[in-house]
Amino acid sequence: EGGRGGDVWLVAQERATLKSVKERHPRKRFVAASGANSSVRALKGEKGKDCEVRVPVGISVLCEDGKQIGELNTTGERCLVARGGLGGSLATNFLPCKGQKRIVHLDLKLIADVGLVGFPNAGKSSLLSKVSHAKPQIADYAFTTIKPELGKIMYADYKQISVADLPGLIEGAHANRGMGHKFLKHVERTKQLLLVVDVSGFQLSVKTCFRTAFETILLLTKELELYKEELLRKPALLAINKMDLPDAKDNLNELMKQLQNPQDFLHLLPEKVIPESTIKFKDIIPVSTYTGEGIEELKTCIRKSLDEEAEKANDDYQKKKLLLLQTSG
Repeated sequence: EGGRGGDVWLVAQERATLKSVKERHPRKRFVAASGANSSVRALKGEKGKDCEVRVPVGISVLCEDGKQIGELNTTGERCLVARGGLGGSLATNFLPCKGQKRIVHLDLKLIADVGLVGFPNAGKSSLLSKVSHAKPQIADYAFTTIKPELGKIMYADYKQISVADLPGLIEGAHANRGMGHKFLKHVERTKQLLLVVDVSGFQLSVKTCFRTAFETILLLTKELELYKEELLRKPALLAINKMDLPDAKDNLNELMKQLQNPQDFLHLLPEKVIPESTIKFKDIIPVSTYTGEGIEELKTCIRKSLDEEAEKANDDYQKKKLLLLQTSG
């Protein structure tokens, strides 16, 4: 009997990048070795050598039709993308079978503990530079961030939390307007959301509507909901930025009233901005990236929220483990 053909695997490697994969394999074609023939010494031929492709952590592997084959979220994880064919045997009339042939797409999504979500010019880049050691580009025009920036919050007990500043959403992002899906796909891989809004409201340009802080929160919620509803089930915090501006305290008081009873104010808004469900924020923190107000409190809230969720996940795991032991016993 002939040996089975080798398989093609994707293997997550810490320092790999999509650029390095492309440079190392310019033809973008990966072929595993054929199985060996049988011989006098071995009546069954050896299996062909597998082909292993090193890819970055955070990869989603998709078929041509967009269906997901698998994900690689930790170093060393493997994903089988094409299986080798059977060798010639009595079952195949001693003719070898061809292995799988597949075209796959590798989609890299940023993995972070916290994702900053907000409209352009909400102050996300400034906030990232205040809470972490990251040095993102900061300017007074709307689209400063054109690709995700990653920073780490360092705590006194050496705990590190990764925070991603994701490119600013615009209305219609769910339908791939603006940065669209390039932004929203990264939100899927963050453990928690930190919505950042300007306390004075937001207007992208003179041709677009002015949105109050309350409308901004609803619109952000709507975009996340329309892209993928389960994003709203992620734990979320709200940072109300630019508290150094005139009338900021009055605007904050008004916003807090609206957030306490959102249903009482929805009838005042256009129907297209109202989401099916609203986000319940674990904490609402007023901040100013200019004066530093609320920054330390925000860092504490982020840590507390992540620790609570980790503890909850651990409790759930222990309960499942106990249930499994009881049923097997």
